[in-house]
Amino acid sequence: MTALPALDRPLALALYREMLLIRRFEERCVELYGAGKIRGFLHLYDGEEAVAVGVMRALEPHDAIVATYREHGQALARGLPLGEVMAELFGKREGSSGGRGGSMHVFDAKRRFFGGNAIVGGGIPVAVGLALADKLLGRENVTVCFFGEGAVAEGEFHESLNLASLWRVPVVFVCENNLYAMGSALDIDEAETDIAAKARGYRMAAERVDGMDVVAVLAAARRAVDIARKGAPCLLEMRTYRFRAHSMFDAQGYRDKDEIERWRERDPLHVVAAAGKASGVLHDEDLGAAEESVRRAVDEAVAFAERGTWEPVEELTRHVTAPRTKRRTP
Repeated sequence: MTALPALDRPLALALYREMLLIRRFEERCVELYGAGKIRGFLHLYDGEEAVAVGVMRALEPHDAIVATYREHGQALARGLPLGEVMAELFGKREGSSGGRGGSMHVFDAKRRFFGGNAIVGGGIPVAVGLALADKLLGRENVTVCFFGEGAVAEGEFHESLNLASLWRVPVVFVCENNLYAMGSALDIDEAETDIAAKARGYRMAAERVDGMDVVAVLAAARRAVDIARKGAPCLLEMRTYRFRAHSMFDAQGYRDKDEIERWRERDPLHVVAAAGKASGVLHDEDLGAAEESVRRAVDEAVAFAERGTWEPVEELTRHVTAPRTKRRTP
């Protein structure tokens, strides 16, 4: 087992600020959703920030990411411009997907960020395909695929892990196990709740990780990426928790408030701040400075999205590939 990374001052500051940026960005999204500026579906990452931040820090720019529909945090951690992500949520042309994807389809090919995938488990076979392509072309790239534990019940999870193991493709499967999928407890849906054990059944390395501790996530991600870089798939089961509802339309009748508050005691922002303070590399003024910096950045992102432009109606058929048929006259 590789030792945890040394939490020096630059690393502690970077990890804390990156997670804080995701948290404050999404808190503003809640306000904007209530104001009608953001429409459609909105799935928040609140509580799971350590997973995206820790994993992305273990990757290289040439590596690929396949995300879920809860992908704002993953996109921001990957380095997608804050304004472009916010503009995408607004549906503006300046968004990362031209305003056509919205909350669930943030995409940036330049940064090898391949979705935002709205279908549960739909990104898993895509990730295997990307990794297989890299292998066949002799590129030393790794593909990381994020998905929730609800996707483990889908057939493509098992098919994809089986093929990844058979073909020895460089992919890291990252299961964000927040215990409830959309609204059903894991032990209700799965006879075997140890997701890492499922992966081992396909003869691949697998590890269960404290997904609320960004330093532990980073260490595990480095181990996993090293395995994949050498030509073998692996899986990380991140034990995490979303503090907010599954989506803005979720009444959360499946869990009680006391449980949520118990998990809030393990808030990833508090965990890394406490560790940084205990080791003497973080101070209260650092946290305050981060808050101010992040607030300005989010304000600027909202202003960028507000200034953005709508796609003209006459261009709405652009990128539509279905053939047009001429209307027959009687």
